[in-house]
Amino acid sequence: MTTKTIFITGVSSGFGLALAREALSVGHRVIGTVRTDEARRTFEALSDGRAQAVMLDVTDIDAIPGVVANAESRAGPVDVLVNNAGYGHEGIFEESPLDEMRRQFEVNVFGAVAVTQAFVPRFRERRCGHIVNITSMGGFITMPGIAYYCGSKFALEGISEVLGEELRPFGVYVTAVAPGSFRTDWAGRSMQRSPRRIADYDDMFNPIRQARCEKSGKQLGDPAKAARAILTLIGLPIPPAHLLLGSDALSLVREKLATMSAAIDTWESLTRSTDG
Repeated sequence: MTTKTIFITGVSSGFGLALAREALSVGHRVIGTVRTDEARRTFEALSDGRAQAVMLDVTDIDAIPGVVANAESRAGPVDVLVNNAGYGHEGIFEESPLDEMRRQFEVNVFGAVAVTQAFVPRFRERRCGHIVNITSMGGFITMPGIAYYCGSKFALEGISEVLGEELRPFGVYVTAVAPGSFRTDWAGRSMQRSPRRIADYDDMFNPIRQARCEKSGKQLGDPAKAARAILTLIGLPIPPAHLLLGSDALSLVREKLATMSAAIDTWESLTRSTDG
């Protein structure tokens, strides 16, 4: 195994913490972003010398370049960037204020893009590097009540794919990792929920919200196993542009692609009717 230096955003819980622990356990160095002094002390206690915490809120765009520069000056060149920081917003579209959408995109999209922009020149100049963006099966499939979240993950999937095409000639790879349902805090304390107020949506959405709350902490996916899969990913000489995690993500995305393919075939004549 080649020892790598991995920069992970959001290592206080969820996938970020699971990945940091697994990476440290096999000898990698991890720089993790945290937002409190308590979280910094907790993270650095995971490993003497190989776990380095940096204070950063990914929505503080102006602070990111300096944090990245300081991290590399202290720990040396970063080999892998993992954009993990993010959260889920749940709410019926009609009931969800635009400010909640802005916040969702500021964290899940603009934060990830800003951190990536700080690393891209460094990776390009060194002619090596791997950017891993944690998206979601919600970047492929949709369901009622998470329009803003799905929108943010669809956006990050597209940005990741384009960036990968731009950087591949320089030996830099980009992988969008799309997990299914895992036992993290995504549907629990990390979820931001818009209050309900329109009764017309009750029959459709209330069972979905209730089921999501009841399932929280009991999901099929194991974060430690996801972390090990990501470590396998970053060890590949030519990593894929997309990676699904979890059998639920696999089946649901396959179903979505089959449905889309059938719809394309159904409407092919109308599609072709616009040609000059």
